[in-house]
Amino acid sequence: MANLQLNKYFRIWHLALLTTLILLVSIGGFTRLTNSGLSITNWELFTGILPPLNKESWAQYFTLYKSIPQYQELNLGMSMDEFKYIFWWEYIHRLLARFVSLLYILPLFYFIYNKLIYRQNYPYYLLILFLFMFQGFLGWYMVKSGLSTNVDVSHFRLAAHLVGATIIIALIYWSFLNYVGQDLKIHYSQKKNVIFLLVFLIFIQIIYGAFTSGLDAGRIYQTWPLMNSHFFPEEVSFLSFFSKEVLYDRAHIQLIHRLNAYLILLIFVAIYIFNYKNLNAYLNSSFVLLTFQVLLGIVTLISGLNIYMAALHQLTSIFLLMSFILVIYRLK
Repeated sequence: MANLQLNKYFRIWHLALLTTLILLVSIGGFTRLTNSGLSITNWELFTGILPPLNKESWAQYFTLYKSIPQYQELNLGMSMDEFKYIFWWEYIHRLLARFVSLLYILPLFYFIYNKLIYRQNYPYYLLILFLFMFQGFLGWYMVKSGLSTNVDVSHFRLAAHLVGATIIIALIYWSFLNYVGQDLKIHYSQKKNVIFLLVFLIFIQIIYGAFTSGLDAGRIYQTWPLMNSHFFPEEVSFLSFFSKEVLYDRAHIQLIHRLNAYLILLIFVAIYIFNYKNLNAYLNSSFVLLTFQVLLGIVTLISGLNIYMAALHQLTSIFLLMSFILVIYRLK
């Protein structure tokens, strides 16, 4: 009976978590793309659940926003209605983050209390619990970086926040795939080597995608396949690839984001040509997602960074990663 309960409720719990987390990442993408992340200048760990309910509350939030560099340098003269637009994105993002945290924590302790989780797996689920709490801190740490001297948040902290959410999704998805037997170990085989490489490259791509978004690096070169008639932009040299420019300069960051996408695509093409360890049958859905993701990246760029395309581009990277995790699960 315990196993039947475990299978039924675990499945529902994981599906609810994955759905909510993916929605949270989507809203987070729109929050960044609309420059809404700094509209709430306080952490409000235990307050702020209710939105402003009267003119005085709205005025207080707006006054706090007017004190930061983003308003003074970028949005000076913004109307209350314009402020409300960016406020709602950040508010919904924070509210949903609180909801998904409770959606994880409360059932987790219920399952532990009723001994529906195998004892050897406690560290795995407690690690996810820690990551949820750390994400809350990272979110505020990110916002804090844009409140005093900068007009935007640190692209490093933005990347850390996105990668943290991606890791949580990956861990919960792996648990979902193994929910029947609760065998959470990754069983190694040589076939999986290239998939592990692709997972690593996808994480690099997500990081540089966050860098690109955080520094608005997509705005300087909006042509493809060349970057204003050059494959390598004029700001980039061989030696500069071994400098801090790869972490700070917008041209370098956009170029690395492009090159890494080409590398991932090249590995896929090589797998399909040589049928590396008979992987083709496992990678069909990943190949479709990758093709769609590459096309999305190109369309996003040449469209002048359409926010809907850009948000979908970020979201598809999560689904692509999940498709690789599914391949690791299926491969023996």
